Amino acid sequence: MSSKLALPRRVLWLTIFTALVVLVDQISKAVVLANLQPGRYYDVLGPVLRWYLVRNDSAAFSLGGGVTWIFTAFSAIAALAVIWLSRKIETRSWSIMAGVLLGGILGNLIDRVTREPGFPNGHVIDFISIPFNFAIFNIADSAIVIVAAITVIRVMRGDRLGK
Repeated sequence: MSSKLALPRRVLWLTIFTALVVLVDQISKAVVLANLQPGRYYDVLGPVLRWYLVRNDSAAFSLGGGVTWIFTAFSAIAALAVIWLSRKIETRSWSIMAGVLLGGILGNLIDRVTREPGFPNGHVIDFISIPFNFAIFNIADSAIVIVAAITVIRVMRGDRLGK
C-alpha cells in the first residue's frame, strides 16, 4: 500500500493548516493591538517570554526598513510558489508543513496589504519577545521558521522534499 495521498487529501491538509495559521496569527495580532501599548514590555513568563508591540516596516531582524513594498511583492511571490509547488507534494506531513508555511507567509502578507500606512507598505504586527536581544516576532514568523528548521532536518536525514 502506498503512503502517497490523493490530491484532494493533500489539498485538504494544506488548506486546513494554512487557514489555521492565518486565523491564529490574525486573531493574536488583533488581541495585541486591542490590549497592548507600544514601547512597553508585558511579562508572560518573566524575562523569558514577554509581549512587546512593534509595527514592523522591514523584514526579519529589521533588515530593509522603509522598503516594505519589496517584502509585499516577495511575500506574494513566495505564497504563489508554495501553492504552485504544492502540486508535487505526496505525503500528509509535507502537505501539513506546506500549509503551515503558506499560513505564515499569508499572515504577514495580510498585514503588509491591509495595515497602516496602507497597501503595499503596511506594517507587520510583531509582539513576541524572548531574551538575548532577539528580534521581536509573531505567530506567522514562528510558523515560517519552524517549517524551515523541520525541512532542513528532514532533508539532512535523507527525506526528499514533498515525498
